[in-house]
Order: sequence, then structure tokens, then C-alpha cells
Amino acid sequence: MSEPATEYAFDKDLTQRLRTLTDLKGQRRARWSMRQVCVMAALVIALGWLLVTMPNRYFTPTTMHVTLTLGTLGFWRFGWWFTHAVRAEIYARRVWPGMRARASALWAEGWRPRRLHIQMTTYYEEPAITKRVIGSILGQIRRERIPTTLYIGTGSYYDEEIITDFVRTHAADIPDDLAKLVFLRQNQPGKRMAIGMILRAINRHGVDPDDLVIFMDGDALYGEDVLEKTLSMFGADPELQALTTDEEVICYGPQWIASWLDMRFAQRRLAMQSHALAGKVLTLTGRMSVFRAEHMLSEKFIRTIEADHLDHWLWGRFRFLSGDDKSTWYHMLTRDAKMTYVPDATVYTIEVIKENGLGRMVQNFRRWSGNMLRNGQRAIALGPRKVNPFIWWCLVDQRIAMWTMMVSPVMAVLVSLAEPVYIWNCLIWILFSRVLLCLFLFRYSLRIDLSWPVILYLNQVINASVKIFMIFHLSKQKWSNRGNQSAGDGQRLQGYVAKFQLVTTVTGFVYGLALYSGVADLPF
Repeated sequence: MSEPATEYAFDKDLTQRLRTLTDLKGQRRARWSMRQVCVMAALVIALGWLLVTMPNRYFTPTTMHVTLTLGTLGFWRFGWWFTHAVRAEIYARRVWPGMRARASALWAEGWRPRRLHIQMTTYYEEPAITKRVIGSILGQIRRERIPTTLYIGTGSYYDEEIITDFVRTHAADIPDDLAKLVFLRQNQPGKRMAIGMILRAINRHGVDPDDLVIFMDGDALYGEDVLEKTLSMFGADPELQALTTDEEVICYGPQWIASWLDMRFAQRRLAMQSHALAGKVLTLTGRMSVFRAEHMLSEKFIRTIEADHLDHWLWGRFRFLSGDDKSTWYHMLTRDAKMTYVPDATVYTIEVIKENGLGRMVQNFRRWSGNMLRNGQRAIALGPRKVNPFIWWCLVDQRIAMWTMMVSPVMAVLVSLAEPVYIWNCLIWILFSRVLLCLFLFRYSLRIDLSWPVILYLNQVINASVKIFMIFHLSKQKWSNRGNQSAGDGQRLQGYVAKFQLVTTVTGFVYGLALYSGVADLPF
């Protein structure tokens, strides 16, 4: 569904969608309809019938070694997925209830942070979204009575006027000593500079090390009791330095994009709970994360956000365009800081897809994968003791998985040149395995979407392909959400070298698999 034409229609539709998601959240688990159960049963029966009736080429003499290789990789990848699923359940059932109980008891006794500082950046956001976001913040400040300063980094008068008019109309009852609004108009481009400017303003206004600071985006809408559920964690655990929250998506765009984003957030919930069991997370998501204010007093922390960079043998020194959440995460890793994930505090991300859906999907992958590769490389260098052995291996696995993911489709196509039926055997296995994996994901989704098995496989293949491209083009960055920013496009010679590396590596990868499959022979 595309975005409504008027602000009133947008606000009305947003209200309905939020009500629907809140109701589904209240059910605490996804609900299978009879139609979905029947479709799933029919799919499983059809796959079973195909496995029985279709000629089996898995174990013929010419394909046996390929099948064993693909099976080994499959069991390894599924075993890793199952490990995350088990760890996520341990966190949800054994660890998290005690953490929540201690935090809730402390909050009920009256504990509150001395002061809360909220840093938010916004850039030509839809007025209906901006008003909803500000309204959700003010509503919780009003209820919890926490002295709060809201710092908003803007790029123009456009966003400032919308917020000012809304606050004058809807927050007249909130006294100045309870909630203060501060605008900071950035004089240099980029979200990172806006955040740095805000953090310096927080320091000028006075901050206590035990204050709490929220990092959030201008399209992140607070769910129920987000402040209570997140801030209380710091009072209950003096060692906790940062946390991030659950996210749900409201998408205005093609239906398949909405389904893809729903699936991505289900994957995120599973992975985040698994990571949190280690006392660390893999990212402090920019949509909504909370930090102890002592880190805002560090010039190194601020400069890490403002001017984070990487020194690369080919691309030289280049600054990061997006990925401020990965920069803050990396800084916390260097401090050996305890981090966690709060599964019952939900922030609603509002995505408006105006451009081509597939183009936006690939662009998001380029941004996410680039940020992951750039920061993962240096996080791995910190070593397993500093990072935590499990989290460290997750980072290593991300770099291995982009290659192992491409082995099966490439080998299936190659072997099918000699055994045409083999690709159909592989397709049956792909669909069956993704149905099985989605049964795990449905545990973390609000709705059952039977398109996920196909979307999951396409997501994996496209993501792996983009990562392989990005690992040779780490300096190339593009971010349409912040004024269509880009970086790394002007280095022509380096670009030719990177393309040569990419082509030769991928050619060697495919040729090696062709040799192993028996499709090609050595030239000598």
C-alpha cells in the first residue's frame, strides 16, 4: 500500500495500523488461521509427493560428492540457525523474566533516572509521522514524570515548524522543568554531524554520568511503556552500559517489501535474543538505543560518531557516511561494556517506500552490509576475549556465510548442465528447508506469512551477492534517506582495481566449484 495522499488520511491510517499491531502484540504469539494451516499442510504434502515421484539425482555416481558437500554446508548452516534459536529461547524463558522482574520492582518502588536526554535527528520527515513520534515521547514523559531534555537535530526550518506547532498545541500542560525542547540546526551535512552537534550541546547544558541518553530516529514511534521498560534496566543493573529494543515495522510501499521487512524484523528478534545471552549485541540500533550518559562525556565517543573512518590498503582513509549505530556499538566493545536487548519494549519503525521496491531493497542491503563489513572487520581484530567468544564468532561467521550461501545455487546450476533433473531436486530441497526455517521465524512474528519461504531464500541470495560486491567496494556508500548522500564514487583507479579483484575472485570461485562438480577440467 502506498502512503495516503493527505496528512489527515495518513494519520488515520497510521492509527489503524498501530491498533492492529498492538492487538497482535497482546496475543503474545502469532495466530494461525485455518486457511493458513490448510495451505501449509498442502505445501508439505506436495513437497513430499515431489520427493517420492520425481527422479532422484541426489545420489547418482556423478552427483554424490556434490550432494554430500551441499548437505554438509546445509547441516552446518541449519545447525548455526538452530543454535541461535535455542539460545533465544533460553534468554526468553530463563534469563529475561528475572531481568524484567528486578527492573519492574525497582520502578514500582519509585526509582527514576536523575535526568533523561533524548537525541533525535529528523530530515524532511512526513508531518504525520513527526507528530506521532513527538506525541509518543511527550505522552510517556507526562506519565512517568522524568525530567527530560529533547534535543532535535534538523536540516531546515521545515521539521522545526511542524514540531514547534505540535508541542504548543499538545504539550502546554507539561512544565518547562519537566520537559525542555532544544533545536539544533546542523551547519554541516550528514546525520553523524547532527548527532555530534547534539552530544556537544548535551555536555554544554550539563550532564551527570548517571543520567541516561536515548539515541533515536525521527521515524521511530514509541510503543507502550518504552521509557519504563528500558530506563528501569539501568537502575536494576549497575553494570549495564547500553541497550536496544524490539522493533516492528509499518510499511507504506509494495506488499512484498512489507512482507520482507516483517521477516527481517522476525530474524532480528531471534538473533538479538541469542546475542543478548552473551551480554553483548551485534548492533545498538539507531532507531532506538539507550546509553549511560558517562559515555557522552567522552570526546572519543563523540568523534567516533562524527568522524569514524577506516584505513584501507586500496581505498585509503575514508569516512563512514551512515552506520552511526555501528560506530557507537564498536566504541562500547572497546570499553568492554555490557549491552543487552529488551524484547518487551517495542519501537515502531515507519517505512515509506517511494522509489522502486527492488532498488530500495538492494540499496538497504548495500548500506547494512557495508556497515557490517566495515565495522565487523575491526571488531574481529579486537579478539574473542574483548568482544566475547560467541559474538566474535558471529562476526566471523557473517564473513564466511556470504560465500557458503552462494555455493548451493552455483553448484546446482553447474551440475544441472550435465544432469538437468538435479536442479529440480535442489529446488525441492530449498523450498522444504526454507519452510522449516520459517517455522522458527513464525515464533517471532506477529502474523503468519506463507510467502516467507520464497522471500527468505531470495533475501539470503541477494544479501550474500551484495556483501561479496561490498567487500571489494568498502568506501562506496549511498543513503537516499538523508538527502541522497553518497561517497566513494570519485576514485576511478581504485574502482578499476576493485572491479578486477571482484571479477577474478568470483570467476575463481565459480571455476573452483565447476572443477569440483566435474563440469570443467583443468586446462593442463
